[in-house]
Amino acid sequence: RPLKIVMSAFGPYIGITEVDFSKFGNRGIYLITGDTGAGKTTIFDALTFALFGQASGKNREVSMLRSKYSDNGTETFVQLEFMYREKIYKVKRNPEYSRLSKRGNKITKQKADAELFLPDGKAVAGYKTVTEEIENILGVDFTRFSQIAMIAQGDFLRFITDSTKERGRIFREIFSTEKYTRWQEKMRLAYIDLKSEYDSVKLEAESIIKDIGELNDHWDFMYSAGY
Repeated sequence: RPLKIVMSAFGPYIGITEVDFSKFGNRGIYLITGDTGAGKTTIFDALTFALFGQASGKNREVSMLRSKYSDNGTETFVQLEFMYREKIYKVKRNPEYSRLSKRGNKITKQKADAELFLPDGKAVAGYKTVTEEIENILGVDFTRFSQIAMIAQGDFLRFITDSTKERGRIFREIFSTEKYTRWQEKMRLAYIDLKSEYDSVKLEAESIIKDIGELNDHWDFMYSAGY
């Protein structure tokens, strides 16, 4: 559950913009509304970028996330505070972008970086390392997150029209039913083994019955012949 998100020079937000979700309490549904181009989707971009280093939609690259309206001296970053299983985490991430050098008036490249603060007070640093740590915490990567937790605009129809096999795989991840899938596969293999054994015994029994029938016919013939 998102608690607070802070965006700086991110998308259409020139300065520092804060969205405090904690004001909604424990309610499970948030409605973000506004005019076209008001920056609604950017909030979702900020959330997925903070967690996984990617925008929420396929038509937006990370290189596009820095606000083109901000001056070269403004830092671009997203800071997200969220709760998962009653534990609070805080992650701060910035994309690679050009900024004003701290010494002189030269333009320099700010490298992409990230830092994650864990509930026990420890911190994890590094763009890729933080992403991997969040994937371990949440149990999903960006692809799964965008399919089950926050479906981008226009992608919901694709999700509900996906193949039954694909939807089944996604729902197994949502509800952690993989152990039942393994049990089902184990029962299927056991059935195949027992069916094979049954067919073998059945074939053997039918062969014996056939032999007995032929033997009876032989004795009937001998009896009718007077032997």
